[in-house]
Amino acid sequence: MTNPPPIVIFDIDGVIRDVSGSYRRAIADTVEHFTHQAYRPTPTDIDNLKSEGIWNNDWEASQELIYRFFESQGITRTTINLDYDKIVHFFQQRYRGDNPNNWNGYICHEPLLVKPEYLQSLTAADISWGFFSGATRASALFVLEGRLGLESPTLIAMEDAPGKPDPTGLCSTVNILEESTPQKSSPVFYVGDTVADMYTIVKAKTLYPQRQWIGVGVLPPHVQTTPTRRERYATSLIDAGADIVFCNVQDLTPAKIQTLI
Repeated sequence: MTNPPPIVIFDIDGVIRDVSGSYRRAIADTVEHFTHQAYRPTPTDIDNLKSEGIWNNDWEASQELIYRFFESQGITRTTINLDYDKIVHFFQQRYRGDNPNNWNGYICHEPLLVKPEYLQSLTAADISWGFFSGATRASALFVLEGRLGLESPTLIAMEDAPGKPDPTGLCSTVNILEESTPQKSSPVFYVGDTVADMYTIVKAKTLYPQRQWIGVGVLPPHVQTTPTRRERYATSLIDAGADIVFCNVQDLTPAKIQTLI
């Protein structure tokens, strides 16, 4: 019996597209607005929050940073009158823009971190692939279909599953890709850029130990500005469960995949 071909599932933000000037900028804008311009989180502040592994949702991350700022000023959460829906609305106005029918926000300027030819090389090597992301479906499809030109990609987005590090969405993506295959035991690679992504695959390993799960960390561009920052971030991914860490997702070539299974 031949071994089942591997499956690669990609996170999107920080892996497929650079969101340092979009999602993360929108977080900083939102926190600054709701702290009345008293505090604007730095990229390191945001990284430190996300390194806790439970703030994959950027709306919730924004709210948490707002709460923590006021707590640092001696104000308790119970006395802070925050409206979560208003936080989401403000964030989306920055990220998507002010025209719901023709987005003109930060999302329009996200650099791509992968070329369509890379995904084609996986297909040519009989490697199935799909996406599991905490981004909204509309935002994910904006880049996958609108920017990369993919047709009906396999995608589990924010609306489809619990947030990371819950592995439900990851497993659902795998199940979709295996629907038409007789073997249901393909090794699975999950490629992500955050601690929450690595926690997700660790939980999948615990729930389904009969399958091989490989956590692949990718360093987002904003942490590659200095060797020290790059090494510190890579270490955080490895400590969270990454089996290997790359500077770019395209370093996970078909040949490299074969060496890891």
